[in-house]
Amino acid sequence: MLKLSRLTDYAAVILAQIARHPEQPHAATELAETVQLPHPTVSKTLKMLVKAGLLESRRGAQGGYSLARPASRITAIDIITAIEGPVAMTECSHAEGDCDLLATCGVSDNWQRVSLAVRTLLDSVTLAHLADSAPIKLPVQLPIQSVSLAADTA
Repeated sequence: MLKLSRLTDYAAVILAQIARHPEQPHAATELAETVQLPHPTVSKTLKMLVKAGLLESRRGAQGGYSLARPASRITAIDIITAIEGPVAMTECSHAEGDCDLLATCGVSDNWQRVSLAVRTLLDSVTLAHLADSAPIKLPVQLPIQSVSLAADTA
C-alpha cells in the first residue's frame, strides 16, 4: 500500500489549524489540545516544519508558531517533503535516485512519468485547499498524458 506516515498526516492537520487562524501565533500546547494529539508529537512535528521553512517560531510571551508564507503558497508536496523527504514512486524516480537495474529494467521512464504526475498533482494542492472545509476540485484528466521527460526532448 502506498500511504503517507502518520507524522505527515499530523503535519497537515497542524498546518491546517494554523492556516485557519493565521493572524495569531500558536503555542505547541494549544495546538496539541485543539487537534487532540500528544504534545511531544506536536512539538516534534512543529520542529520539522520549522526546519523545512514552512513555519516560523518566535519565543516569548507573544511567541508561538506561524506560517512562513501564505497557506496558498504552501503545497501538499511541501508538507510531505518536510516530513518524508522527496516524493518518488521508485528509487530511480527522483534526482538522487540510484538503481542497479536502470539499464535493463525497461520501466524506469514510465515510473518517472508516474512520479512526475503525482508530484504535479500534489504541487497543485495547497494548504489553503486542505484547510478549507469545501471538497477539493481535482482535475478530471490527470497530467500523466502530457508528461514529458528530459530524455524525450534530447
